[in-house]
Amino acid sequence: MEIQLSWEELKKGPDGLVPVIVQDCENSEVLMLAYMNREAYERTLATGQMTYWSRSRSELWIKGMTSGHFQKVQELRIDCDNDTILAKVWQTGAACHTGNRSCFYRTLRS
Repeated sequence: MEIQLSWEELKKGPDGLVPVIVQDCENSEVLMLAYMNREAYERTLATGQMTYWSRSRSELWIKGMTSGHFQKVQELRIDCDNDTILAKVWQTGAACHTGNRSCFYRTLRS
């Protein structure tokens, strides 16, 4: 079921951001967790390129602009509470700034 949600309809955290779980659309691998503010959300919807708010740099961040490892939107989903986005993407190269395919490359317990 496809729906449309405005930024106002999303539930934000105390920082005004919405978490985004990013998943590879081909194999369902979880690639990373990031955050969106209003501008990042609206740019992502308008351009089809994953755009985030960098909490550490306090600036808009288009994934891949510096690394070349872009994320093209294949599908965006919203959870039942309207407070977390699941982005299924076509990932070019590594998703993690360390050069690893996924940010979740270390095991705490198996």
